[in-house]
Amino acid sequence: MPIYEYYCNKCSKKMSWLVLKPAEFQPQCKFCGSRDVDRLFSRFASPKSEESRLESLADPTNLSGLDENDPSSVARWVKKMGREMGEDFGGEDIDQIAEEAAAEASGGGDPGGAASDDL
Repeated sequence: MPIYEYYCNKCSKKMSWLVLKPAEFQPQCKFCGSRDVDRLFSRFASPKSEESRLESLADPTNLSGLDENDPSSVARWVKKMGREMGEDFGGEDIDQIAEEAAAEASGGGDPGGAASDDL
């Protein structure tokens, strides 16, 4: 069912209606009652393919806020990447990993007691 959006030329407010029969619908401002309204173009969504999502993640402009030396910055980027791929990489797991990495980077050592990789 389409939702139509209108702009009132008298009171300058936007409004929207669920319209079942567009041919019979005569809009009237919900705020001031004026019939001097213009129909607006509504926003729409188009799904992205997996390929286009991967391309957007690989775009260097999307890495502008990433500081690989800042664990919280990397955690934000991982969450963003997860949302883009339709996964839920959020919550406590990522935050805990970021905190552990920050502690290790600041010289606090590994709070989990795991051995570090010597490569």
